[in-house]
Amino acid sequence: MAENLGKMYVTVVSGLPRSGTSMMMQMLAAGGFPILTDNLRLPDENNPNGFLEFEKVKELHRDQSWVAEAKGKCVKIVAPLLPFLPGNLRYRVILMSRPLAEVSASQAQMLARKGGSSPAANPAALHLTFEQQFRKATDFLEARQIPFLVVPYQDCLKSTATICEAVKNFLGADLNQEHMRRAVDPKLYRNRSAM
Repeated sequence: MAENLGKMYVTVVSGLPRSGTSMMMQMLAAGGFPILTDNLRLPDENNPNGFLEFEKVKELHRDQSWVAEAKGKCVKIVAPLLPFLPGNLRYRVILMSRPLAEVSASQAQMLARKGGSSPAANPAALHLTFEQQFRKATDFLEARQIPFLVVPYQDCLKSTATICEAVKNFLGADLNQEHMRRAVDPKLYRNRSAM
């Protein structure tokens, strides 16, 4: 029954960039949940286990025609694009959260690896932008009455079994939690804020 219900939904993994969305997608894929991905973005030093992205997501603000393809599957959509989801489908969202200092540091490190520079000279302004984007996403989900589960990035790494159980219960899916746990690599937690 739960599996049939799951086919009625588009399941979304969302959050700010560098907040653990790829890790959650890897967990779900390992657990046996169907993933909508085109595998065009290959693993790299920033994300050695892969991104599991779907290229059309980047154009969601202009083209929503593909979203129905994600029915019964999970697709990764960054938080600022959530408000562009069409209103004629049913959704549930796993929303990754991570301390903003870690998000900023991770993005800066990723840009440095690519030979770029930090996206903002003013960290406070960047933090405010991230905070606003996350709040706008949660406001949208609440206004549309879309079920969502907030998953702290740090909890995924430190309390993996608990998070796997929470995700399984939220989705009502028969996921292999042992495989989900194995998909989490604590060594990739490279930008830690003070605890």
